[in-house]
Amino acid sequence: MKVLVLGGTRFVGKALVKKLSGLGHEIFLFTRGNNPLPPNVHHLKGDRKISDDLKCLSGMRFDVIVDSSGRSLQDTQQVIAHTGVPNHRLLYVGSAGVYSESKLFPISEEFPIDDQSRHHGKAETEQWLKDSNIPFTSFRPTYIYGPGNYNPIESWFFSRILNNLTIPMPGDGLYITQLGHVDDLADAMSRSLECDCARDNIYNCSSINGITIFGLIEIAAEVCGKNINEISIRSFDPRKIEPKARKAFPLRIGHFVTDISKIQQDLSWHPKYDLKSGLLDSYENDYLLNPVSEPDLTRDIQLFNP
Repeated sequence: MKVLVLGGTRFVGKALVKKLSGLGHEIFLFTRGNNPLPPNVHHLKGDRKISDDLKCLSGMRFDVIVDSSGRSLQDTQQVIAHTGVPNHRLLYVGSAGVYSESKLFPISEEFPIDDQSRHHGKAETEQWLKDSNIPFTSFRPTYIYGPGNYNPIESWFFSRILNNLTIPMPGDGLYITQLGHVDDLADAMSRSLECDCARDNIYNCSSINGITIFGLIEIAAEVCGKNINEISIRSFDPRKIEPKARKAFPLRIGHFVTDISKIQQDLSWHPKYDLKSGLLDSYENDYLLNPVSEPDLTRDIQLFNP
């Protein structure tokens, strides 16, 4: 199929392009050209935030459009205004961050949406796609990790562990979180194109299990060749920071676990990576290639100030 990928040279887009190219799809990348291009793709240079740049898409028709970088409704609407509706499907990367606070876990796709979420533009886009009868499949990951991750998640822990620095931990570390490997997300997105039942559906997409933050630190330490007893961990008062801020601490402060049974059933999909094998992949194939020798501890210090 003829596939347009908005972006495609970083993290999720890059992993998906590799997967789709391997399956023989013809790939067109619309990017600013700031990163190296993968082999065997057509490059359409432009910035999606600049209306005139999108004109190069006018009149082009695609079987599949992949939007892994859109954050607002307008982002996606402007693309469709130039390309028209895809013949087969629009694949959209949403976020599990759209859900309202809950006391019930795991969170299913039917849970209420938080209108104040910083990801609300993604929920609006999903609703617009549905209301406009544009064939789509949307994916709502929790935290995505793996090689190429530009968000400081696993690297935040690795850099502190390897530099023998204290790791801040909220409270007793028993908040349960959930991470999903980027290659598993790319595999699910690719597989959805072959499943008619995935059309006009929204899926949580992450690992099967949740893990406590302390458990995450323990596995990260093991991946780095350290014993948890060798790691300096200091608890901070979680009330000091906004639960979803992710500035001083890389994960939201609170339980955050989604139910992925729907995508498993519909797509006959099963994540390849558990957390240990996934962190090891990220550590060996990304972090060690560019280790952080002097992490910025400014915000760490702020966590412990009275």
